[in-house]
Amino acid sequence: MLNVHDLELIDKVMLAMVKFSEGNLHDIAHLQKVHSFAALIGRQEKLSAKEQLTLEIAALVHDIGCPICREKYGHTKGPFQEKEGALLVPSFLKQCAQELEDEVIDKVQYLVAHHHSFHLIGDDLIFQILVEADYLVNADESSYPHDNISFVCRELFKTKTGLLLLNQMYKL
Repeated sequence: MLNVHDLELIDKVMLAMVKFSEGNLHDIAHLQKVHSFAALIGRQEKLSAKEQLTLEIAALVHDIGCPICREKYGHTKGPFQEKEGALLVPSFLKQCAQELEDEVIDKVQYLVAHHHSFHLIGDDLIFQILVEADYLVNADESSYPHDNISFVCRELFKTKTGLLLLNQMYKL
C-alpha cells in the first residue's frame, strides 16, 4: 500500500507530465489511462509499495519520448520511443520528484527504454503489468482487430487482473 509521501510523488510526476505534454490532449489522456490500469493491476496483483510506486511512475512517463520522436522522426514507433524516452527519464524525474530513490529512477528508465520489447519481460512483474496496461489502452485507441487482441491475450498477457480486464473489455 502506498503511503501519503509516495502518492505525493506520483502526483508531482503526473502534474509534470501534463505540463511536459504541452496541451497534447491525446498524450495526456493516454498516460492517465495507462496509469489507471497499471495502478489497478499492480494493486490487485499485490505489488509491494516500492514496486507499486515504480510501476505507477513508469506508467506516467512511459511515452515521454513521443514528442521528440514526432519532431525528429515524424512518428512515434516503439524503438524510437524507447531510445528517446530513456534519455529523458533521469533528468525529468530528478527535476519533478527529487525525493525519488536512484533505484526507482533506474528501474523506470529501464522500463521506458524497453516497454515495446516484449521479449525482454521474463519474470519481471512490474514490466509485465506496464506492458499489459499500455496494451489495454492502445487496443482501444488504435482499434486493434479482434484477432490481434485474441493473439496478444494468449501470447503476452499473464497477470490474472490483466487477463480479466482484457477479456471483459474486448469480449474475448
